Amino acid sequence: MKISGVDIRPGNIIEYEGGIWKVAKIQHTQPGKGGAYMQVEMKNLQDGRKTNVRFRSADTVEKVRLDTQDYQFLYEDGDMLVFMDQNTYEQINLPSDLLGDARPFLQDGMQVKLELWEEKPISVELPQQVEAEIVEADAVVKGQTASSSYKPAVLDNGVRIMVPPHIESGTRIIVDVYEQSYVGKAS
Repeated sequence: MKISGVDIRPGNIIEYEGGIWKVAKIQHTQPGKGGAYMQVEMKNLQDGRKTNVRFRSADTVEKVRLDTQDYQFLYEDGDMLVFMDQNTYEQINLPSDLLGDARPFLQDGMQVKLELWEEKPISVELPQQVEAEIVEADAVVKGQTASSSYKPAVLDNGVRIMVPPHIESGTRIIVDVYEQSYVGKAS
């Protein structure tokens, strides 16, 4: 499906210069002189290269449709991750860097979606939110207002995030995997 260069959005998978690219960030710019354009930061899903490209409204790109399949994460084998197809019980090994910044949030037995292009897995999508435990939380600084102040904390997977002052060590919370931010207390 062809789309205009200014209709590109983060998360889109597009075909560009013979490769498959995932759009990470966009910035619409309208200079005083000349036509508007979209500055697009994207990552190649086959070899991991990153690039910045300007697309004008006259430019068109091919938006790629990916097949998705449900898989379950089984275990880690060196720098490879082993997943199992939920329907056929077939196992597949994928490099751990395919997950990017979301890698620390992958948990044993977690249900994930593999995005496939021409039957080949090119990305792994974790659930948007996961439950994690705070293992270390800084003390609250006196004089800060409770409504807008957040303090640093470390999760059981080693990721540092900002949490509200009332959250203590040992508390289970819900974390947004892709923003790496506090969502709420786990029930």
